[in-house]
Amino acid sequence: MADELLGACGRAREASCALARLTRAEKDATLRAMADALERDAAAILAANAEDVAAARGAGMKEALVDRLLLTEDRIRSMAAALRETAGLPDPVGTVVAEKRLRSGLRLVTRRVPFGVVAVVYESRPNVTSDIAGLCLKSGNAVLLKGGSDAARSNGAIVASLASAAGVTDAVQLLPAERTLLRRLLRMECEVDLVIPRGGAGLLRFVREHALVPVIETGTGNCHVYVDRAADQEMALRILVNAKTQRPGVCNAAEKLLVHREVARGFLPKAQAALEGVELRGCAETVGIIGCAPAIAEDWDTEYLDLVLGVKVVRDVEEAVAHINRHGTRHSEAIVTADAAAARTFLAEVDAAAVYHNASTRFTDGGEFGLGMEIGISTQKLHVRGPMGLAALTTTKHELRGDGQIRE
Repeated sequence: MADELLGACGRAREASCALARLTRAEKDATLRAMADALERDAAAILAANAEDVAAARGAGMKEALVDRLLLTEDRIRSMAAALRETAGLPDPVGTVVAEKRLRSGLRLVTRRVPFGVVAVVYESRPNVTSDIAGLCLKSGNAVLLKGGSDAARSNGAIVASLASAAGVTDAVQLLPAERTLLRRLLRMECEVDLVIPRGGAGLLRFVREHALVPVIETGTGNCHVYVDRAADQEMALRILVNAKTQRPGVCNAAEKLLVHREVARGFLPKAQAALEGVELRGCAETVGIIGCAPAIAEDWDTEYLDLVLGVKVVRDVEEAVAHINRHGTRHSEAIVTADAAAARTFLAEVDAAAVYHNASTRFTDGGEFGLGMEIGISTQKLHVRGPMGLAALTTTKHELRGDGQIRE
């Protein structure tokens, strides 16, 4: 297994060098061919996915998580459309970030360049396999895909389809799903330039503990909707229902509801009625108002990825901000209010990649942000934060041109 992994990394390095020589037109043609291949091979991909879904349900996987695993004809068409959309986006590689003449007379040009070999570790959601492959190819990176065992058949079928169309051999490789292989991959700092984990808290913790390769974390979303005393309550209900129930198994779904004490008695019964089918777990004050299940300490830090919502009554916007900054995962947070001062406080003081005023947290997405596909939502602050599009998969190189200068 060790030799197999080393071989895969070596092939990826060679592929990254070949990618660096491709023109934008060549990369875009490959992306369109990959999209065509997905649609051509849809039946085989769906058959493989049906086996994964049946195994997941047989193992007792929650339906919200099964939804993340499930592929349909519409989802495959969306995967293909996303690849074609990426082909139409500007190529970040070679873009000049800065240019100036130094006092030494040297001309300095700073350009965007690929990382080289990128490993992406992710769970479920086989549709992101093609997203990752397309983004990495367009940005000039070879990619090692390390999906979860629950989607192994689906990922295999997708990568086989993409590879049949790819113009660069070994630019997209699927690694086996074994956890022991992941531990070794995370320590291959000479062979891999960047690791991007995309998944739950357990996966992120494992990567943090074992990685020697540089890491950009994505994924965990303990997201909040705060309903202020000055909120339009009908608007707040629409935002809350959308943020919690549209797709409860994704990272930008709301997991907690915070409500200003002055409106809690009027708003919480409406929220309970609107959130039919959602299990509410509340603080003592919430339980006293609507009689839901009591929350325990662990609830405030939990990303449910299910039709479960923690509910807390807070004194004011300052307490809401303090609670979010203590328990949130720096992903996406929302305030609903007509009070401009409260909105300014929330937007300025909440520590998160995306902060919303009068809108659902579900908009934190590369497509919604105008970036095309995303490789994940970065919840850290170094290099990139929020949806990671093409530019986030590049670093910079300084080119200096002179006419014989030496430093005195």
